[in-house]
Amino acid sequence: MSTGTNWKSKRITVIGAGVSGTALALLARRLGADVFVSEERNVVSPETAGTLGREDIAWEVSGHSARAYDADVLLLSSGIPPNAPCVAEAGRRGLSVVGELDFVAPHMEGRILGVTGSNGKSTLTSLTGHLLQKAGFKTAVGGNLGSAASLFAGEKFDFLVLELSSFQLHWAHDLRCETAIVTNLAPDHIDWHGSYEAYVGAKAKILSMQDAEGWRIVQDRDCEALGIQNFDRTVVLSRGEKPAHKAGGHIFMGEDAATLRMEGKEYPLFRCADVTLLGRHNMENVAMGLVAARLSDVAVSDVRGALSDFKPLPHRCEFAGSVNGVTYVDDSKGTNVAASVTALSSIEGRKIAILGGKGKGEDYAPLAEAVVREADAAVVLGAERANIQTALRAAGYSAIHEVADMKEAVETAYRLARPGMVVLLSPACTSWDMYPNYGKRGEHFRSLVRALKE
Repeated sequence: MSTGTNWKSKRITVIGAGVSGTALALLARRLGADVFVSEERNVVSPETAGTLGREDIAWEVSGHSARAYDADVLLLSSGIPPNAPCVAEAGRRGLSVVGELDFVAPHMEGRILGVTGSNGKSTLTSLTGHLLQKAGFKTAVGGNLGSAASLFAGEKFDFLVLELSSFQLHWAHDLRCETAIVTNLAPDHIDWHGSYEAYVGAKAKILSMQDAEGWRIVQDRDCEALGIQNFDRTVVLSRGEKPAHKAGGHIFMGEDAATLRMEGKEYPLFRCADVTLLGRHNMENVAMGLVAARLSDVAVSDVRGALSDFKPLPHRCEFAGSVNGVTYVDDSKGTNVAASVTALSSIEGRKIAILGGKGKGEDYAPLAEAVVREADAAVVLGAERANIQTALRAAGYSAIHEVADMKEAVETAYRLARPGMVVLLSPACTSWDMYPNYGKRGEHFRSLVRALKE
């Protein structure tokens, strides 16, 4: 079934009643469909129940009942995996299955900039949207971040800057990004995709779906994994003077500044000293965002000044306070090994690392190597504490402090840290063993830091 279908009077069951599922249901209703929402969990939020009720959209919890399959189409909200029983049942019944992005894409009006990658995509999405808004363009910012893409359908924008997860991209076939950005690649969500190769394959779809005139911005080191063949409209980012690929443009990340070489010319992007974000990895985000603006016909010189008033997203290498000469950094969004390795390696200074939570089945050996290089001590908590400690000891690391909860973690780090050091919360795990989400975990950490100051 084409995603350009006339949905009037079609029977659509939306699987999932979270943020994206609710927004999909509202869009499907606006398009004239007969909509039913089926949620696998045994509860929906009061806000969701009220929203669906006001639109007279029927819904169920503890799904999926026979009513869910009395439909022409199963419309999947973000996060529904390909091995989900409802997907198998739809196939058995001959029902069409449509992903979130394919359903929304025909109804988005504006130039689409898509951002994906293992780490940094939320910051880069927000920053790029900020730059385009400062340049005077009507710009929507969302997708897997904040506002669901469905909420932008039917409204005219100059630009839509969308964060796209591997889950969303897995189901996508029809989304065309004028500029597609892959921040970086590292193992993540292996439990969902089944393998690292499948995960990378989902990320690479942001490029393979592009039209021939589309631009892409990628890391030099990720080109092979992404299967890039034609580099004419590719900008590659590297930290060396000699990138591995001859491309349409090159971003060179120096120790003090970033430059763009393109069309035989060199363009200064920014000086690192002028950027308030923490970490070398965020310098890469800034460089990619400025180049994305340039590819969107915005002069870098016109928006470079907007960097100064860009606020970092919460819980992403965010300054949480300073106590007795020790800096506390909240990177609660560091929910995988690659994110925490990046935070450990990018933030200057010796560190006390707070690690642990609910795991994703990842190998902690790379995390242990980074801790050995960067941290004087590791404070470990949560469901994965034993596995992380095993990896640390295998790497020859013994400065390990196991604690029961975040309060004890912060108190232990406070005792261990010396002036000039950094206490870094970057757990390399999800929060779901102790907190409902990474935001609540980060907020608790920050409240404990404030208590130290008081």
